Amino acid sequence: MEEIKVSPDYNWFRSTVPLKRIIVDDDDSKVWSLYDAGPKSVRCPIIFLPPVSGTAEVFFQQVLALTGWGYRVISLQYPVYWDLLEFCDGFRKLLDHLQLDKVHLFGASLGGFLAQKFAEYTHKSPRVHSLVLCNSFSDTSIFNQTWTANSFWLMPAFLLKKIVLGNFARGPMDPKMADGIDFMVDRLESLNQSELASRLTLNCQNSYVEPHKIKDVAVTIIDVFDQSALSLEAKEEMYKLYPNARRAHLKTGGNFPYLCRSAEVNLYIQIHLRQFHGTRFAAISPDMINAEELEVHASRAASLQQELPDR
Repeated sequence: MEEIKVSPDYNWFRSTVPLKRIIVDDDDSKVWSLYDAGPKSVRCPIIFLPPVSGTAEVFFQQVLALTGWGYRVISLQYPVYWDLLEFCDGFRKLLDHLQLDKVHLFGASLGGFLAQKFAEYTHKSPRVHSLVLCNSFSDTSIFNQTWTANSFWLMPAFLLKKIVLGNFARGPMDPKMADGIDFMVDRLESLNQSELASRLTLNCQNSYVEPHKIKDVAVTIIDVFDQSALSLEAKEEMYKLYPNARRAHLKTGGNFPYLCRSAEVNLYIQIHLRQFHGTRFAAISPDMINAEELEVHASRAASLQQELPDR
């Protein structure tokens, strides 16, 4: 239990990367919490958006690995927003505050949906250069909860947590996946009633992505072949929506592959970001590119070698 919380990597992350709190709205109760790591000279970083149950800490393995290779990485946690327009406006103000003109977004589940909606919201004056969508969706109707979306704010915290936990995998699984679920349960416990109710509202209120507005955004879709909260139909819908997207499939990983299959997820993120090297939209420090390229090639060779016996 709590293997991740006591791991050297997590403790190193907590002791070396400061948590910042930023207010950009008139309402000073709306506080963005974020970790901003890596070279500040990079003006187009990759920003990580968590799922309903997640906090900014859930991407600590991506922060550590990618900053080690020279990338600038921001992992954040949203304030309480009750509708998508309010979220998008708040996120735009946050980017303005951080003086970031364009960014790459990695979104997990709800985070991926919000990333797509933000790209759509800013399509006339684009702020999103690319998207990495992990176990994400494009239409909230897949959850069959649109009729309850407006009543989450009334529910007590224990009931909201029960709703979220209902989507977590059960039964036998490998130790890393079990550790990932334990860590996410711990993160879920740290959220208060309004944080959880607002996220579930955003997750379930009737909305869908309009792909024609973000057709020029480079997309990579990361999903898993084993059990996750997403139906096969939801995955197929994403493929249809983004026919030109790169697809990265993991044999296993469940709902939280960025925790339990971090090496593979980090590799797919690197491959996605590599297409922007040498442009002003690079998320990496220019003097780190050669070293990082070598690292990617070595990792790919090693992962291919591991897969050979399965064929």
